[in-house]
Amino acid sequence: MKQLIGYGMVLLFLVTYRQLYFPIGKRKFTYWLAVQLAIVFMFSMFYHLNYMFMGFFPANFIGWYQEKTAFRRGLLGLVCVQITPFIYHVVQTKTFFTPAELIYFVPFLIIILISPFGIRSMNRRMDLEKKLDRANQKIEELVKREERVRIARDLHDTLGHTLSLLTLKSQLVQRLISGDPERARIEAKEMEVTSRAALKQVRELVTDMRAATMAEELPQVQQILRAAGITYEYDGEVDFSMLSPFTQNIVGMCIREAATNVVKHSKATHCSVSIYLSSEKMNVVVRDDGMGVARNKLFGNGLKGMEERLALIDGVLSLSNNNGAVLEIAIPIVIKSRGC
Repeated sequence: MKQLIGYGMVLLFLVTYRQLYFPIGKRKFTYWLAVQLAIVFMFSMFYHLNYMFMGFFPANFIGWYQEKTAFRRGLLGLVCVQITPFIYHVVQTKTFFTPAELIYFVPFLIIILISPFGIRSMNRRMDLEKKLDRANQKIEELVKREERVRIARDLHDTLGHTLSLLTLKSQLVQRLISGDPERARIEAKEMEVTSRAALKQVRELVTDMRAATMAEELPQVQQILRAAGITYEYDGEVDFSMLSPFTQNIVGMCIREAATNVVKHSKATHCSVSIYLSSEKMNVVVRDDGMGVARNKLFGNGLKGMEERLALIDGVLSLSNNNGAVLEIAIPIVIKSRGC
């Protein structure tokens, strides 16, 4: 009868071993693990002490617990299942283990009891690696998305503004073609030059995403304004070498956006751009003598995009009315030490 019960427990042990691979993280996992520990306990107590080595199997599954409380309970159950047969053997036989028996059992017992820690540590490392992989994938997706948005912005700010200039010049040519053909021809020639420059900009943008400097952007701003019949005045620095190419690109795009807004919305006849540099910050002021900006539209006309760009370099934008619209940009200047 005892032999039949033993075979039955072996069969049940195999079932528990299989079932423990499925409900990981669920309550059934604990139930099947308890049954497996009970089988090991029964074999070690009532059949032979060598069956305690079956504890390697539940020790492996105990290491799969993620919660500390569940892990400690499982470890406590394993300790009881492994230690109790030793005590029972001493009480039952009234003899202590010989040195040879201790050398035989103790090393394996220590390995069984510490193996859940190793399994748990390995599982945690694998989980961290999976989380790291997912985080890296998400970062790559965000970088790609941000790069697409940046490319779209740059295309808009380069090609879009140049097309606006070409539109203004084409309207001017239509007005001049009957009254002043010579000037119309000159303007048409300038349109050709501008379109070729736009094509070159797009090629540079697509091939190596070259950042335009402020020295290159300011003449473009002047050209946009004068093409619309708006007089232009510049006051301030001419050397921007102390600024990084990234900062120059963002500020230049913002100034060009501001000039385009003046052309489209202000009905101004004059526009001035002032840029002042100090050791700590740069101030940019774009002022026109137009109709100003309504309070309910202070954050319209492309200013949202400008604010997003300036946020990348900790820049601050403000818009007010003072005999026309006044756009002010303040950007902190970070100077890297030579030893960096």
